[in-house]
Amino acid sequence: MPLVPDYGTFTEVRTHLHLKEVLDASARGQTVTMQRGGLVSVVMSAELLRTHLFRVVSPRLRVSRDDSDRTTALMEGRPFVSEGIDADGALADLVLSLREYANDWEDRLGFASNHSGNWGLIQLITLSTDEQLVEWLERGGE
Repeated sequence: MPLVPDYGTFTEVRTHLHLKEVLDASARGQTVTMQRGGLVSVVMSAELLRTHLFRVVSPRLRVSRDDSDRTTALMEGRPFVSEGIDADGALADLVLSLREYANDWEDRLGFASNHSGNWGLIQLITLSTDEQLVEWLERGGE
């Protein structure tokens, strides 16, 4: 059964002043769909999406301390590793790496087959503050 959007066209949303209704529904936690040129898009609460991604995207974080008293934070299975003098420093550096990756992903990496599957991670990075990303690295995921 094909998806039937809530609104058949964006013009319908715009000309009939439904945009306020769409945003109000989103604020209540509802998902609203609209079609434009054959593509169905969704409007939803960014915080609800971020909270969902916090739970389902696993950071697979491993933090270790080496013999030189440096702390390393590594995301297993992902190309992210950072160092710091302690765990807080390593995680702060890792957040910076994630932000840089998200920018690169949106510019060009998202089209590469070995990066295209990271859409959920990118949305989580984009929708989170630095503090929320540190919390995700420490407690998030499956």
